[in-house]
Amino acid sequence: MAQWNDYHHEDEDVDGEERDESGVDYKSTGRDSLVFLVDASKEMFKGEDEEPSPFDMTMQCVRSVYTSKIISSDKDLVALVFYGTEQSKNPRNSFKHVYIYHDLDLPGARRVQDVDGLRGEKGAQVAGETMGSGNTNLGEALWCCSNLYSDIKLRLSHKRLMIFTCRDTPHGGDSERDRQARTKASDLKETGVVIDLMHLMKPGGFDVSLFFCDVVSPPEDEAELGLQMEPCGKLEDLQKRVRAKEMKKRSVASLNLCLGEGMNVAVGVYITALQARKPNAIKLYRDNNEPVRTKTRLYHTQTGSLLLPSDTKRVQVYAGRQIVMEKDEVDVIKKFSDPGLELIGFKPMERLKLHHHLRSAVFIYPEEEMVTGSACVFTALLRRCSVRNVFALCKYTRIRNSPPRFLALVPQKEEVDDGQAQIAAPGFHGIFLPYADDIRTLDTTQLPTASESQVDKMKEIVHKLRFKYRSDAFENPVLQQHYRNLEALALDLMAPEHIEDLTSKMNTHTISSWFPGSGVQRSGVSSV
Repeated sequence: MAQWNDYHHEDEDVDGEERDESGVDYKSTGRDSLVFLVDASKEMFKGEDEEPSPFDMTMQCVRSVYTSKIISSDKDLVALVFYGTEQSKNPRNSFKHVYIYHDLDLPGARRVQDVDGLRGEKGAQVAGETMGSGNTNLGEALWCCSNLYSDIKLRLSHKRLMIFTCRDTPHGGDSERDRQARTKASDLKETGVVIDLMHLMKPGGFDVSLFFCDVVSPPEDEAELGLQMEPCGKLEDLQKRVRAKEMKKRSVASLNLCLGEGMNVAVGVYITALQARKPNAIKLYRDNNEPVRTKTRLYHTQTGSLLLPSDTKRVQVYAGRQIVMEKDEVDVIKKFSDPGLELIGFKPMERLKLHHHLRSAVFIYPEEEMVTGSACVFTALLRRCSVRNVFALCKYTRIRNSPPRFLALVPQKEEVDDGQAQIAAPGFHGIFLPYADDIRTLDTTQLPTASESQVDKMKEIVHKLRFKYRSDAFENPVLQQHYRNLEALALDLMAPEHIEDLTSKMNTHTISSWFPGSGVQRSGVSSV
């Protein structure tokens, strides 16, 4: 008989549940696609005060997205297209001054190497020799990008196009070309393509209202970063804006939040933090390096005959007896309630304790497309919870056969930085609370009491070890070294890129501050 997995091990495994929620099924949802449309005019190659040129900043940003796609979502499609070039390279060269550097396809090591060849002063020379700078017709470039999307036979769930330029009037006041570009941008947006502008610093400032405000797409929802009026002057700012736009934010579940009888609000459940792991190893056949497919078959131990799913049952041992059940009976037992969130009540925030957190929280945000008016009711609930400093206690069932959990919905207000980029979205953090069965009682032994001098000395140690900690300031050195090694092998580099282990720097700072005479320098985590 097949093993009947214990209810706890199958559904309440924290790591397993988080992995299931984070998975993306490309067969059902489709793939994301991203086209970089880069201005290749002469103005893009001019840098100031030893700063990288707008073109060099763009290439570094494109490379960063390529490498991140390879690691995190290698099934997505990316393309790189230049406009305003002297040379033309597109199907049948039907679009003048448009150069397709990379077709819409999967990211790979070869493409990263191609982008590396366009970086720096040498890369600018290569770009000038390969493409050159010529007349600009943004309408033709948008039309060419539209054909890239239409030529793809795969199902695309999200189509995004990013324009990188430092010119606020690409056609120099040519009203006819401006009209053509606006018309083609409107056609693209009607087909579901989201157009974003990543404008870079130029002398005299960049005025979005002159042309591009009619080209770019409005924000898809209130949580998305809209058109930024200020241009990017630094690479970090540009990469930050691109990261905020490049990934489509998918919910792991769309549920109804029941506030009472007949009062339902549609919400989406998002994962904001998930433990990063090394990808699983892929087994290859040694003769041809083709991936090996694994299939599992069940056979009768006595007759050796193949067993079908209907021939197996589930069993669990209880009090020395084997409790045998059919698969349908197990499924019925597992179902406690329909998927959704059900409001139970409200509690003061001080009742929520740090030790109540069982796993990383989820984020709850309204889904206006499912139920009209959800955003309005959700916003009202969020504001009242914030004003009264309370959290909402809910019963959470993610899917049909998952066990119900208690969630504490902690309100979060929207926060933006100086560049009006969203730091924190408005919504509720869903904190998983324990059941009584999950709480353990520890038997502690009586320990000796510390003296006053020992307490004072420990206070000094604690005071010296204080520093401002942010989880996003530390990268996992093991993962970073792993991907650097893979990158070096894929790109045929002589040696992997050096990584900066910030955790070891923190240890250095700790030792130097604790033992001033140890000879260790104190320049540890001053930048953290």
